[in-house]
Amino acid sequence: MRVDLNDVAANQISAEPTAQQVSANQASAAGASGSEDRTTFKSDMQSLSSLVHTAMSSPEVRDDKVASLQQAISSGNYKLDPHEIAGSMLNEHA
Repeated sequence: MRVDLNDVAANQISAEPTAQQVSANQASAAGASGSEDRTTFKSDMQSLSSLVHTAMSSPEVRDDKVASLQQAISSGNYKLDPHEIAGSMLNEHA
């Protein structure tokens, strides 16, 4: 399964308010309510960029998992438990 994060990450980054915008919004809200509460949010662009890079560089198909499943199936060691599968399906949709 491929996850395309290019558009999502770009939209998230551009949609995040800057620290100045957050401070301005909070200042106007504090002035309206008569009390002053302050909070500063700072997005860690380097961390977000690193996560996006890691997700984009991971392979679309995990060949090691596919190979181990193929071997288990061909050797007859891959067993399915119908009760466990049905239970998982019911739990997911409950």
